[in-house]
Amino acid sequence: MNWSTILIVAAIVAVVIAVPLIMLIRGYNRLVTLRNRFKNAYSQIDVQLKRRYDLIPNLVETAKGYLKHEQQTLQNVIEARNAAASAADKAAQNPGESTSMKELAGAEMGLRGSMGQFFALAESYPDLKANQTMSQLMEELTSTENKVAFSRQAYNDAVMSYNTAREKIPTNVIAAMGNFGPAEPFVIEDEEQKEAPQVSFS
Repeated sequence: MNWSTILIVAAIVAVVIAVPLIMLIRGYNRLVTLRNRFKNAYSQIDVQLKRRYDLIPNLVETAKGYLKHEQQTLQNVIEARNAAASAADKAAQNPGESTSMKELAGAEMGLRGSMGQFFALAESYPDLKANQTMSQLMEELTSTENKVAFSRQAYNDAVMSYNTAREKIPTNVIAAMGNFGPAEPFVIEDEEQKEAPQVSFS
């Protein structure tokens, strides 16, 4: 066997080894990029949720003086807020993890239900509706709710891109080897709770 033949064989072997290796590296890097993208998208949700959780006690405190006979409703809101904040903290530790994301969605449904009752009750108290602090808090809450909805959509889109990539051939093999598990979207199942609560007193 002459040198030219040896070089040709060596080149073929190198190509046979290099091509799958390059595909493996590219596939792995793509999954890492997509995973980081949905985790970053979740961090935007987390910021807005924390802002909302900080606003709710101020709303309740402002309303206390007006809703003296409605303490159970106010207590329900605070308990639901605390449960949602706890679930959000857990989800923030591992965004996309199925159990924590489902728990967050359930806690958010409970919070939205309690807030809906609170707003319905507040509507029947004209003095509370006219309170300037309450109006300002409601405006902030409305803005925050819109940001939560926008951030949730961005996160769900990023999760879909990641999940689609990890299911495709040959990336699914890389995903299995690299322990890239599926990511859970942030979906609120109850149709009545999907919309942000109406918080306008106008």
